[in-house]
Amino acid sequence: MPEQRSFTSRRGLLFGTAAVSAGALLTACTSNESNEAAAAENNRPAADDKPGKHVTIGFAGPQADHGWLNAINQNAKSRAKNFSDVTLETTEGSNDTAQQIGQIETLINKKVDVLVILPADGKALTQVGLRAMRAGIPVVNLDRIFNSSQAYRCWIGGDNYGMGLNAGTYIGEKLKGKKNAKVVELAGLDNLELTRQRTKGFDDALKNYPNIEKVARQAADFTVESGQAKMAQLLQAQSKIDAVWNHDDDQGVGALRAIEQAGRDEFLMVGGAGSLSALQAIKQDKGVLKATVLYPPSMAASAIDLARALGQSKGIGGLSQYEIPASLTVYSAVVDKDNVDQYMSTGFK
Repeated sequence: MPEQRSFTSRRGLLFGTAAVSAGALLTACTSNESNEAAAAENNRPAADDKPGKHVTIGFAGPQADHGWLNAINQNAKSRAKNFSDVTLETTEGSNDTAQQIGQIETLINKKVDVLVILPADGKALTQVGLRAMRAGIPVVNLDRIFNSSQAYRCWIGGDNYGMGLNAGTYIGEKLKGKKNAKVVELAGLDNLELTRQRTKGFDDALKNYPNIEKVARQAADFTVESGQAKMAQLLQAQSKIDAVWNHDDDQGVGALRAIEQAGRDEFLMVGGAGSLSALQAIKQDKGVLKATVLYPPSMAASAIDLARALGQSKGIGGLSQYEIPASLTVYSAVVDKDNVDQYMSTGFK
């Protein structure tokens, strides 16, 4: 994904937080009545929850072998069920590039009205996105971005750089008065651009706190088992730590096991993504996990909203543009004990 240029905007437009419902993307902060008023003023239709032209949406994502990816699928399916004018055609999902391409080509051959695609590998699936667009099927590219903007009509996804930036800022503020503070980073998959962006954001944030040094980093591959093993290595290598940033709450389950087994509690830990188990632990406030930085899977529900609007040739209420935006970036809010109740309903299993 392109590098973020500022704390609050990336790829042209920042829109909302995970606390906002999926439908709020198309109703903005307005009621249906004010949507209609905005549409009348601009002489254009604005999407709302009222039934309209029927739209068949094809949805293709990776295999749901991770809590966040499973939540992505569930958010898309649940949102589609809310609309009587939407039929959702889903694939089984695959992490095999060739297989996912085949699944998308099947949807193209079915002549769905709009495609929502979360590619297992954005670069590898760019060509099939281009094929869909050239066949007259607009594509909503979800999260992992294609290499060419010609392969999609709209991109919506998370802010990986901002996720790291917010995690680093939160830790920096908590350790601001501590001399020679030491932090470690438990990253995800290093061959993914999103992992590198999260690390860059984190490192950039720490530059604002000269009293803090990042003394170690391990990549834990987004699995519970690797999270436990890599965290154990970090703890063995570092006799004293003031903070840990873990990129992913699923691998964080393993990391917390390693921390408990080592009997360490002298540091605070910040997680990533916003799993239900992490939010519950933050609320209980009995361990090292004090916060998590959201990467909300509700973006999939918003992708369905965007696809429906595209299929019905509608815009977004509350915006003056005739068309939906070319890109939408979901904000990575920090959740700690002070605001966890607000976000508890967004947690995924």
